[in-house]
Amino acid sequence: MSAHHGQTPAAWTGVIIALVGFLVGGVGLVVDVMPIFYVGCVLVLLSAVVGGVMSRMGMGAETR
Repeated sequence: MSAHHGQTPAAWTGVIIALVGFLVGGVGLVVDVMPIFYVGCVLVLLSAVVGGVMSRMGMGAETR
C-alpha cells in the first residue's frame, strides 16, 4: 500500500480552492461587503465537492 499523504491532484485542487475561498471570505469581512464573504463561503464548500468528485474519478489516493 502506497502512502500518498494527500499528495494527489484531488487533494491539491480541493485545498487550493479552499484557500482561495478563505482569502476571498477574509477580504469580504475586512472590507465589510457581505456578498464577497458569502462567495468565499461557497468556494470553501465547493472545494469539498470538487475534491470528492475528482477522487471518485480516480485522481485521489488509491484505496484497497
